[in-house]
Amino acid sequence: MHARQCLLRVTALAAATAFVVLPAGSAPSAPKTQVWIDVATHSMAGMPDMGGLGGFMMRKMAGGNGPQGYPQSRKVPATQGKLLDIAMYNSLKPGIAAEDWVPAGLDIGKSLPLLPPPTEESRRQYAPDKVQDVEVTIRQYWGCGANVRPGQPKVLTARMKGGKASAEGGLAPGVFVPDRDIDAEPKYALWPNQKNDKRVSDDASMVGTHRISGNGVPESLKFDLGADADFMPKIALSTRGAMSDSIDASWQPVARARGYFLAAMAMQDEHHFVVWSSSEVAGAGAELLNYLPGSSVDKWVKQKVLLPTTASHCAIPKGIFAGEGGKQGMGALNMIAYGPETNIAYPPRPANPKQAWNPEWNVRVRTKSTATALLGVDMSGMRQQRGDQPQGEQPQESGAKKLLKGLFRRN
Repeated sequence: MHARQCLLRVTALAAATAFVVLPAGSAPSAPKTQVWIDVATHSMAGMPDMGGLGGFMMRKMAGGNGPQGYPQSRKVPATQGKLLDIAMYNSLKPGIAAEDWVPAGLDIGKSLPLLPPPTEESRRQYAPDKVQDVEVTIRQYWGCGANVRPGQPKVLTARMKGGKASAEGGLAPGVFVPDRDIDAEPKYALWPNQKNDKRVSDDASMVGTHRISGNGVPESLKFDLGADADFMPKIALSTRGAMSDSIDASWQPVARARGYFLAAMAMQDEHHFVVWSSSEVAGAGAELLNYLPGSSVDKWVKQKVLLPTTASHCAIPKGIFAGEGGKQGMGALNMIAYGPETNIAYPPRPANPKQAWNPEWNVRVRTKSTATALLGVDMSGMRQQRGDQPQGEQPQESGAKKLLKGLFRRN
């Protein structure tokens, strides 16, 4: 079993005992037609900007050749460039195809087909991996600063032996983030899909008039998006320092950002992992590398779970990634800049709260910008040209490419 898969499975098992999920409260009645649009920008620090070729190359590195369906923008790390996901639920005609007519500035054609996902029978079936014996130790650190703080790290050693799981120690519980994502279920009409998974160009803009039409779709489903709903700029992230040193991460201010968060995971060897985050609160981790509502961002900036927009750098404590005996592992640092969220309903909410309001539809647009920096990896191997190899000899896979395969591989 792949080491990263072992880590994810064992930590998920350990985490399952740490949280009790309460049933959600009753939600107010929703409009009959709802649209969710996720808008993201992703960059790779230290790698050349490959434009549209970036998605193709990352896909090949991850071992994928087929269509890249919904969702794409929620993945971190993601392929380079601008990413767009669209989902529609029409209770009048669930799972029926529709057409999203987009502004010319999106530069992706006049319209995008919204289709239900393939049925389970048509999806490729994978045999489950055999559960193997494994032992994984995870060390957890948090906070910006050159030195490890008192009380750190939290250490968890998780074992799977003979199909039975056990654990020693423990990690700080993560931050609870409500699930606001839309999954690829048959009741939705989605883009990208098996018919059209065209990449958005680097010059694309969401600004302008959008209209969705189709069987059962309200004729009034037409809305204008402004700058707050547009793609955010790329994060100009850079890192300095060896794995055995304090690594300094720095960046330029990101327009329209409401807050920042960084999280890193390093593999010292197949059984020893290190996780770190920029949060002043223990336990905050990868669950925050996703779209967040503005109210949560504002609250968590005040509580120092997230970094404020005035922050421009963060130091990772010295030596936390260094392995035993001077071994140097590999890792990845992920960063997110949380952007604005736009909500539009028709007809608009009346000014008088006592007046009845039954909207026909609503649209939610979420924005973010993310970046990934590889740690402990010689990036020169990524840029090596095929002609540099002796004739007849296959190029050796670089450490960077191996790590990228692990990061982008679906589990």
